[in-house]
Amino acid sequence: MKLNIDFEKVNGLVPAIIQDAFSNKVLMLGYMNQEAIDKTVETGKMTFFSRTKGRLWTKGETSGNFLNLVSMEVDCDQDALLVKVDPVGPVCHTGDDTCFKEENRSKTAFIDHLRTVIKDRKENPNDKSYTSSLFEKGINKVAQKVGEEAVEIVIEAKDDNKELFMGEAADLLFHYLILLEAKGYSLDEVMEVLMARHKS
Repeated sequence: MKLNIDFEKVNGLVPAIIQDAFSNKVLMLGYMNQEAIDKTVETGKMTFFSRTKGRLWTKGETSGNFLNLVSMEVDCDQDALLVKVDPVGPVCHTGDDTCFKEENRSKTAFIDHLRTVIKDRKENPNDKSYTSSLFEKGINKVAQKVGEEAVEIVIEAKDDNKELFMGEAADLLFHYLILLEAKGYSLDEVMEVLMARHKS
């Protein structure tokens, strides 16, 4: 991973904003030098430079609450990092989810990743992909699948089997996202409708 960082501007240490890749919640702020970046990339686990101890430390080395690296980008001034991670357990040493006393439970940002995958399956068909095969069958088949999944979740809602209900809920959401892509609409446009209704 080659990042063009101006370490001279920041006296050898660059601030790193750590963000949950699947909830978009900001988890903590740390500092990294080139050695910390290299070790993070090598191990896949976030490693920082401790200003108080004067050495590298890997988050979770004592607690087991590692921060698994997903992506790392430098800002436009080349003096700050945005690092997206998949956290294992609470991030703060106090036991809180984040160092800002915020809960980090939501995983809805994963939907954006899923939307990207669905769009790719449409634009770059794959013979082994179920999603690509649905697009190939056309809008009527996609719409039919959404209808089928909607009926199935209604049926499961009448019972008390959480596993089956959640499975059908996931199926419905997945096929709904495929339908939006097939129609050429985005989930953001749906959100705009909901936001407009919320304001009124």
